Amino acid sequence: MADKNSILICDDEPDIVSLVKRFLQLDHFDTLTCSNGKEALKCLEESYEKIVLILLDIMMPGMSGFEVLRTIKSKETYKEIKVILFTVKSFKEDKEKGTELGADGYITKPFSGNELREYVKKLLNR
Repeated sequence: MADKNSILICDDEPDIVSLVKRFLQLDHFDTLTCSNGKEALKCLEESYEKIVLILLDIMMPGMSGFEVLRTIKSKETYKEIKVILFTVKSFKEDKEKGTELGADGYITKPFSGNELREYVKKLLNR
């Protein structure tokens, strides 16, 4: 099995993806990126052996982050992969829905790069 050190960043905003990628690389994480839910599921299917965490935007074209999360958490193959919802949606109902669907964490945008890094490391016990 491959070393699990990759984080999949799924967001439809290229600037956000680029920024998050740079922050995570400071902590020596490999990153994979995609811009919508369908790409996320395809990438996960192809690379799940090395993915330890997914940063998942909720509002994306085609397939919402909630739909992606539901799919991920329904598959035994992906049970060890942590999922953090990463979104501008900060309503209590959104957080509750994410928790009900199995999200392991929730980060709202805008975000602090250092807080993001610490949150990820804490969730992964690093």
